[in-house]
Amino acid sequence: MDIAALLLAIAAILLLIWLAFQVHAHSVRTRDVGATMDMRLGEVRDALQKGLADSGRLAAEAQQGVSQSLQEATRLFGDLRERLGGLEEAGRQLGQATRTLEMVLSGARTRGSLGEAALEALLADVLPSAAYELQYSFRTGTQVDAVVKLGEKLLPIDSKFPLDAYRRLAEASDPKAAEQARKEFAATVRKHADDIAAKYILPAEGTLDIAFMFVASEGVYYELLLTADGKGPLQEYCRAKRVVPVSPNSLHAYLLVILMGLHGMQVEENARRLLAALSGLEGQLNDFADLYATLGAHLKNARDRYEEAVPKLADTQRVLKEIAAGALPPAA
Repeated sequence: MDIAALLLAIAAILLLIWLAFQVHAHSVRTRDVGATMDMRLGEVRDALQKGLADSGRLAAEAQQGVSQSLQEATRLFGDLRERLGGLEEAGRQLGQATRTLEMVLSGARTRGSLGEAALEALLADVLPSAAYELQYSFRTGTQVDAVVKLGEKLLPIDSKFPLDAYRRLAEASDPKAAEQARKEFAATVRKHADDIAAKYILPAEGTLDIAFMFVASEGVYYELLLTADGKGPLQEYCRAKRVVPVSPNSLHAYLLVILMGLHGMQVEENARRLLAALSGLEGQLNDFADLYATLGAHLKNARDRYEEAVPKLADTQRVLKEIAAGALPPAA
């Protein structure tokens, strides 16, 4: 065998050895990779199992929360349905009350009764019962809804409720109809003011020179204050007639002022009575002073007589002793 063939054989052997070594190293690396992959797969499996367990727990919790939410929603829905039923019943009752009120306000007599009832309630709330009188009759035969007693004077209050004219004014659909309704409303109010001034302002029977026109509706009252026609503002016309329009709120304020005035008049009356009592006491004290002076004079005269009698009594006693001594015989 020549050298070339020998070298070729050695090279082949070395190549085989190197290939065997590479195969062994590859096998070792493959085993390491497999072990690593097995470990990673185990971790993934554990994480997946833990995730599935957490997902089950979260699903259970979510299901429980949804169940509680559904129960709460059912309860709230029941409450809402019950409240809606109550609102429906309240609406029905309100509708009935509205229809009843409309029926009450549809007649002039019932409106007048409503105004008188409101007036009576206001007077009873503010003033003592002795300070006012309902359905007061004058000597002329007319009867006013109420009078307030201010000492020796009377303040007449009559209830007026021009609702029909106000309603036509409020429901007017065009300017022309509104203007006509405003004229009718103004004419109605002016007639009320004329009637009150003629029937109830009676100074000869002890009334003040003014009277109140009680309007039981705030809306009607404010419309009265704002309304003016070709004859001028209604408020000025009433003032010229010495008639003061009042609403429930403004009348309440007036009555409070009147109540303070009544208290002042009561204080003044009490002071007058106290002065009269003090004047009587002064006369009694003067009479007592005269009697006391007379008694003092009598006591002084008695003392003077006593002082004058003392020496005379002594002289009398001495003379009696001398007489007694001279009348007795001398001792043996």
